[in-house]
Amino acid sequence: MKNMLTEFRRSFLAVAALAVILCGLYPLTSWILGQAFFPGQANGSLVSRNGVVAGSALIGQRFTGPGYFQPRPSAAGDGYDAGLSGGSNLGPVSRKLIDAVRRRADAYRTENGLPAGIPVPADAVTASGSGLDPHISPENARLQAPRVARVRGLAEAVVRRLIESSTEGRTLGILGEPRVNVLRLNLALDGVRDAGR
Repeated sequence: MKNMLTEFRRSFLAVAALAVILCGLYPLTSWILGQAFFPGQANGSLVSRNGVVAGSALIGQRFTGPGYFQPRPSAAGDGYDAGLSGGSNLGPVSRKLIDAVRRRADAYRTENGLPAGIPVPADAVTASGSGLDPHISPENARLQAPRVARVRGLAEAVVRRLIESSTEGRTLGILGEPRVNVLRLNLALDGVRDAGR
């Protein structure tokens, strides 16, 4: 019996010590280091404009109106619902997915005034695995540029320069593909409009 109580005491102390370390000290240390060295990222990579939070650079959101660049389609809830993040789980031979991609491609061509046969970037017609991807490909942005410039009354060259300045390169120079953050690009466009340029 004495042996069993000794083992119970040791087990209890081990669980208590691990709880303090893993549930207290480790998260506190991570929070302190994050706030000290990466405060923007640790607080959600929030993007503000005139002191008002417009969104997070890490989470896609819906933009309405033809004067804005449109993000990837979203399968998260009713669209861009961070509480219901996820893809559609439809496979490449799914009739439902094929029909959805076809509808989205036709709508994309119509919205952007593109000829019927022109290829559409994959990120313009397919949702990401999370449904919350905040980026589009530079090609997708360039195809939307004439529409955005026309609606906003801007020279297309101005819009294309904004796309180029908003394009992020590969992570660490080798990972992923170049991409454009839609929220930041649309805020930059609003800045051009607000400045009367």
